[in-house]
Amino acid sequence: MATLATRLPNILGDRTAAVLEKSFGITTINELLRHYPRRYVVRGELTDISKLLVDEDVTILAEIEAVKLRRANGKSILEVVVTDGSAKLSLTFFNQAWREKDLKTGRVGLFAGKVGVFNGKRQLSHPDFQLIPDGENVDEAIAEFAGKFLPVYPATSKLPSWKVLQCVKLALDSLEDIPDYLPEEITKQHKYPNLKTAFEEIHQPSDLESAENARQRLTFDEALLLQILLGQRRLEIEGLSTRSRTPNSPFLVAEFEENLPFSYTKGQIEVNKQIELDLSRKFPMHRLLQGEVGSGKTVVALRAMLSVVDSGGQAVLLAPTEVLAQQHFRTINKILGDLAIIGSLGSNEIGIQVELLTGSLPTSKKKEIHTRLANGEIGIVIGTHALISEGVAFSDLGLVVVDEQHRFGVEQRDALKVKAKYPPHLLVMTATPIPRTVAMTVFGDLDISTLRELPSGRVPINTHVVSVLEKPLFLARAWQRVREEVAKGHQVYVVAPRISNPNKKLSEREIAAARLLGEEYLDNEQMVAVEELAPDLATGDLKGLKIAVLHGRQPSDLKEQTMAAFSQGQIDVLIATTVIEVGVDVPNASMMVIMDADRFGVSQLHQLRGRVGRGKVAGLCLLVSNASEESQSMQRLNAVASTLDGFELARIDLEQRKEGDVLGKSQSGGKSHLRLLRVLRDEELIDRAKEMANKILSIDPRLNRLPELRDEIEKLRIDEAARFMDKS
Repeated sequence: MATLATRLPNILGDRTAAVLEKSFGITTINELLRHYPRRYVVRGELTDISKLLVDEDVTILAEIEAVKLRRANGKSILEVVVTDGSAKLSLTFFNQAWREKDLKTGRVGLFAGKVGVFNGKRQLSHPDFQLIPDGENVDEAIAEFAGKFLPVYPATSKLPSWKVLQCVKLALDSLEDIPDYLPEEITKQHKYPNLKTAFEEIHQPSDLESAENARQRLTFDEALLLQILLGQRRLEIEGLSTRSRTPNSPFLVAEFEENLPFSYTKGQIEVNKQIELDLSRKFPMHRLLQGEVGSGKTVVALRAMLSVVDSGGQAVLLAPTEVLAQQHFRTINKILGDLAIIGSLGSNEIGIQVELLTGSLPTSKKKEIHTRLANGEIGIVIGTHALISEGVAFSDLGLVVVDEQHRFGVEQRDALKVKAKYPPHLLVMTATPIPRTVAMTVFGDLDISTLRELPSGRVPINTHVVSVLEKPLFLARAWQRVREEVAKGHQVYVVAPRISNPNKKLSEREIAAARLLGEEYLDNEQMVAVEELAPDLATGDLKGLKIAVLHGRQPSDLKEQTMAAFSQGQIDVLIATTVIEVGVDVPNASMMVIMDADRFGVSQLHQLRGRVGRGKVAGLCLLVSNASEESQSMQRLNAVASTLDGFELARIDLEQRKEGDVLGKSQSGGKSHLRLLRVLRDEELIDRAKEMANKILSIDPRLNRLPELRDEIEKLRIDEAARFMDKS
């Protein structure tokens, strides 16, 4: 008999196991049984063909209505039309005339493939299929083939849904009784089935109510296991011993606040107090600071860094890109004013030395910074991954501030923390507002502070959608509007989703490699690209204006020079990719035009437009799109144009994105642990799971009395997705 840990070749054979691993990354019985059905086809009900989407891999149950064999250019073409009684779908087989003897009118079968379009009609080309055995009663035949309810799985052309079902059946039949890691009191309280029954009922349900109850049980499992893991992380953090960073004499903080040209918002005052309390404790701060674009997160983080320096320690600000690191360096020096100038001159007066450390610096400059960091001369260092390199050592690293932390892996953060004598305090910043349930499931081991209020004096940003498809002349008006802004002495961003368009059809490997370099939208489809748009505008609609280009492929020194020139007003129009998405602060920039805006996510559009309206002039953002008015893309753009509330937009964004993307799946390189849980839909369940997790951990923090649950948590702890979520 097999266990959940049994590898699939032992029960399915090498060939089938290899296909499952290649298609879905499934290698064990446990992983196979957690490849859950998307839905169920009820016996006697055919698939609703009218709802099939183009480019979707589908498995349908349908009846053959017509079969026709013809020849063209010396090849045989077998055309089969299937129906559900209200809509039809064509199946096309090339040079497979012999299939005509099986595909007879009136037969019912399962057909799987990718939905395509030919001559305006949807079709499946060379679909895989399995016909229901002939019998007088089709319902009975289907029941014999697949039971009353036929599960429909996520599938591929090489592994259609019914083959997944066959694999699942073999796995369930070979499985011995398995211990249930969920405490019996919980299953009884919620009337959940035990683990083995839950697997059986979700894959081979006796009725839809049993299938739903099994799904509820397995969804609750995901929420509870994650909440216990995050709860243990918090306990581990509180168990660490570190130095209190209460300032010996808060000179730097006092001078900093006295020279600030503005007053803190109520939110900033509250968060400052929270951070002060965290830094005074004997265990390290682990706090997430989230806030609207322009809500003043950098000022709060800088105050925390100065407080640590006042206490005799050092602080690090880790940024994901050189452009952002350089921008933070300029902004912080500007805010510090004389404090940074005094510190950098080696004066006897008290000041602070702030340095920038990136990979593009000359080796001699890096070595100089390394020396000054090690002897404690530098109080604050701002940088990229170069801060993690082998030669970097600190005199007394007390605080790590991570900007846009979702762009960093666990290993990178840990590599920085081990450079500290004592566990450093951690402050994570994000400009993407996080819905409450996402905060609970992704950042559950962090205390969360939120800045909603914008500083006084911030002007509004007006956002409009420019539909090129519906009103092509509006694009010319947009460029005219750019000229008007420049004529007023202001500056403009133009954002495009791509650096350049490929001049040949790219392979999947080339596309993947390009995306690693930051071209998120690179594929074989043509779209607006920076290197093509810039010369067109320079010789056309924006001729005579001072135009510059900024993107991720440029040398670091060129990127820095370009941003510096734009900041100093030497450039009228900056045509860029999303490298300007976060942290870039040019108060004189009053307008942004985002080309192919439908290519960007809701939160990303909100981040981008936050680059304008940072001065005393109202901001203007134009979202240019070729999408149709009825499309979901256009609805998304209209949602962005209708509100400046980042929290509302974050919720809309979450509703439209895949759960794995939200929970860091693409960042971790592994499968997301959360296969059934949906953080918006299951808010009540997550609350219940967190309450249950806290209750369990308050009694038995190490789970010594629940060994099966402890073992399951340990598996999750070492899983790729769990390691990504580990921010301790």
